[in-house]
Amino acid sequence: MATENPTSSATIAGTLGNWLKRPAVALPALIVYLILVFSALLSLDRADLWFSLQSTLIFPLFVLSPMVILASPLTNLVKIGLIGIVMLIAMPMVGISDSSYLELVIQICIFAGLALGLNIVVGFAGLLDLGYIAFFAVGSYVWAIFTSSAPTIFNELGWLIAPENQAIWFVVFIFIGVLAAGLVGIILGLPVLRLRGDYLAIVTLGFGEAIRILARNGDSPINFTNGSQGLLDVGRPVVPQGAVDLVGGIANTFNIQVAGNLQPLTQQILFYFIAIAMLGVILLTATRLQNSVIGRAWTAIREDEVAAIAMGVPLVRMKLMAFAMGASFAGAIGVLYGAKQTFVSPESFTLLNSISILAMVIVGGLGSVQGVVLGAIVVTLLQLQVLKNLSLQLNALRNIDFIVPLVNYHIRDWPTQLEPAKYERFVFGLLLIIMMLFRPAGLLPEARRRMELEGDDKPPDVPEVPTSRPSTAGAGD
Repeated sequence: MATENPTSSATIAGTLGNWLKRPAVALPALIVYLILVFSALLSLDRADLWFSLQSTLIFPLFVLSPMVILASPLTNLVKIGLIGIVMLIAMPMVGISDSSYLELVIQICIFAGLALGLNIVVGFAGLLDLGYIAFFAVGSYVWAIFTSSAPTIFNELGWLIAPENQAIWFVVFIFIGVLAAGLVGIILGLPVLRLRGDYLAIVTLGFGEAIRILARNGDSPINFTNGSQGLLDVGRPVVPQGAVDLVGGIANTFNIQVAGNLQPLTQQILFYFIAIAMLGVILLTATRLQNSVIGRAWTAIREDEVAAIAMGVPLVRMKLMAFAMGASFAGAIGVLYGAKQTFVSPESFTLLNSISILAMVIVGGLGSVQGVVLGAIVVTLLQLQVLKNLSLQLNALRNIDFIVPLVNYHIRDWPTQLEPAKYERFVFGLLLIIMMLFRPAGLLPEARRRMELEGDDKPPDVPEVPTSRPSTAGAGD
């Protein structure tokens, strides 16, 4: 008689999963995983024919390692220690080897901060905002107009911040950006307090476009924003020579080859640490808000405004607080963006950018802090690395007339119209469709939303009620 093979793949996977749930096994496994990925990244050579493909496969494993650590069964102290090693030691060393990785991580931090801010408005309070990029623009312009060399009124009046003082004022302007964007968020929230759903989305969409058009036409009659030409040569914090020497010493100690000048590389590392610090503060704030009285009030508003009012939730104050808090995150990130890019123009704050940030929230999971960060990582990598690297790989193979084995196909015959980078929006839309079909709650959904979408639709078991009266024969005998 045939018996079932106990060593099936499902059994092995289940056993391995159970073992990885043990801290004594998970910790060594994580350490080996981090060492392998870190070593693989450092060993990549841009002169290699397959560099683009190798980078596309390995770098996401490294960027996603903090999420893997958070999902492990280790204690919080150990998790914080491992994430600190990855973000504060390993990533800068990888960036010294190749600064393009630093640029990617900075962009991920920027979009993750924006997505967390939008998650407060959309995910926590349930207020659909399609003009969120306007608050990002406010923060960027607040810093840029006081440091740009463009012929604005601030430049003519001599109100620009001197380059030697920009490092100190940059920190001050982060708080100014928070206050300015928060105030704009309140101004937006006041006229839309009675609106819901589609009507709210339309008004916020119009508000975002109004801010962009205001920036584009802000060069006359008085030049505040330099119009469509944008603000160029935006100031950035000056890197001290000691930091440059430190980066050079680290590179020499670990025998890391540095391409180019150390000054821009050190500047990039400085922005990386600033971005990590800002994202950490935003993450801590969002987590505390979610588990606070304010967060529960936002959840009540999201679920049912009428019931929330009946339970004593101050609707007006809570909605304004959601708009202001979400906007303040975007304002702080906007200051960082303006200083890093050194160029700010209205074209950077279009409706498409707002939709991209909203997609990050949806892909990660509405209302989920960790899920939103994961969504920002996935979407940013897809936009800025995966598709572009696949196109670069095709071009590299096309240059040497690579022939695909077995099918004998010449890569040079691959149509340029079918390069992956040209189908970014198509892949982006396809991703959203797949998410809505198979993971409507997101990659890491909030617990309550997961129960709502994935709960059992069957009614609870009810004791069977007899349909006929029991027999009373003999009762009177």
